[in-house]
Amino acid sequence: MRRFLINQAKGLVDHSRRQHHKSPSFLSPQSRPLASPASASLVSLSRFFSSTSDMSASDSTSSLPVTVDSINPKVLKCEYAVRGEIVNIAQKLQEDLKANKDAYPFDEIIYCNIGNPQSLGQLPIRFFREVLALCDHSSLLDESETHGLFSIDSIDRAWKILDQIPGRATGAYSHSQGIKGLRDVIAAGIEARDGFPADPNDIFLTDGASPAVHMMMQLLLSSEKDGILCPIPQYPLYSASIALHGGSLVPYYLDEATGWGLEISDLKKQLEEARSKGIAVRALVVINPGNPTGQVLAEENQRDIVNFCKQEGLVLLADEVYQENVYVPDKKFHSFKKVARSLGYGEKDISLVSFQSVSKGYYGECGKRGGYMEVTGFTSDVREQIYKMASVNLCSNISGQILASLVMSPPKPGDDSYDSYMAERDGILSSMAKRAKTLEDALNSLEGVTCNRAEGAMYLFPRISLPQKAIEAAEAEKTAPDAFYCKRLLNATGVVVVPGSGFGQVPGTWHFRCTILPQEDKIPAIVNRLTEFHKSFMDEFRD
Repeated sequence: MRRFLINQAKGLVDHSRRQHHKSPSFLSPQSRPLASPASASLVSLSRFFSSTSDMSASDSTSSLPVTVDSINPKVLKCEYAVRGEIVNIAQKLQEDLKANKDAYPFDEIIYCNIGNPQSLGQLPIRFFREVLALCDHSSLLDESETHGLFSIDSIDRAWKILDQIPGRATGAYSHSQGIKGLRDVIAAGIEARDGFPADPNDIFLTDGASPAVHMMMQLLLSSEKDGILCPIPQYPLYSASIALHGGSLVPYYLDEATGWGLEISDLKKQLEEARSKGIAVRALVVINPGNPTGQVLAEENQRDIVNFCKQEGLVLLADEVYQENVYVPDKKFHSFKKVARSLGYGEKDISLVSFQSVSKGYYGECGKRGGYMEVTGFTSDVREQIYKMASVNLCSNISGQILASLVMSPPKPGDDSYDSYMAERDGILSSMAKRAKTLEDALNSLEGVTCNRAEGAMYLFPRISLPQKAIEAAEAEKTAPDAFYCKRLLNATGVVVVPGSGFGQVPGTWHFRCTILPQEDKIPAIVNRLTEFHKSFMDEFRD
């Protein structure tokens, strides 16, 4: 980190000298261009050095038993770009802004790096929070004033949930798969969504979808000779978890030219190549709607994927956490379980694990850490091992379990909260669609930038054609060209995005991931800052 900061400072000094007294302006309601991006960053970087110098000095003389050389090498191999180097720099800039507001050409850091809706101003769904509040403070249910403050159906739902919990104690451990009554509700929600039966015993409630992914990787991977077919670009959770559990990531490339399409021919090619190297490919990961790419798979394509997994004996790991986030009228979400069952495949025909989370959709309850996996097509002895892994962690948190049940069983027509719930849900989703389209159009208007249609999820993944001089400047700083671009964007505008190199991409192409989550009143400022920065960047490095 220290080496990076020194190199960045040198680069910024050179940039400042080239610019002389010319300071780019980023005209937005929030920006105050009182200092150049280079000088602003140098002010902040100079403060970073004192802390990093102290750390380096203490590290060099440390006699502590744990060193980077002695820890598990799998941890060193693991990377997670969504919260990586650029985000660390952004957090330090944010701290420095509190004391040095006039030192930067912006007055806030806008985090477009992660799908964390409520951190960017999205409000929680009232019905969900009312039920949570009543469950956690159940004595309110005995107060007469409660009926004037809470909806009738939230009170009724809280009673039903508490009746499923031994002792009505939301602070107690539950069954390791989750509270049985809540799994019943989730299974009923899955059945209503898909039109096919769902078994509550197939549901494992988890702290968000991530622990479920880790659990499956731990189950399937024993060495580098075990592989997982994974899309490129991919959500870094998958590459990180594969690395942590000692397996091999077998990449298949999504086709950017066809809207990030998934080609079965490429899957077969990558599978055969991996097998020729002695890798036993255990599973196929599919993210639908896509992260970071935002595409929504056509049902015909999903049928091909299911048939491919059936023919090749692969577990299908279906990441479906964005199932509520579809923004275009010509696409619709279909679960892979629904597709598999509609093809006539049952429990004994195909192994399928579906992941869902309360963090995404229109609910955005990231901090509540709720989610589940539905595990189908595994023998009873393997299921016992999955349960054993779940039991090692005792159980997932109860608030997350309750939220997962609410997400899969929201208010229905005739319920007291239904109208307000629908207004909140539809308002959030329509606003997301609008923001996605605005950012998509803005990105496509930039020189050398192309961005596919935002069909779903919470992200855009534009491709940027960088001048050769910019690529050479990045190489001089020993950083990827898209990371170089993203760092410069952050230092000049306060906007945080994630370089495409953190997700994987076709070699020789460069991208970044940007969320659509800042509230609508922030979008014009983001567009303006990005547009002004990009023009300045291209002019500076033009070939």
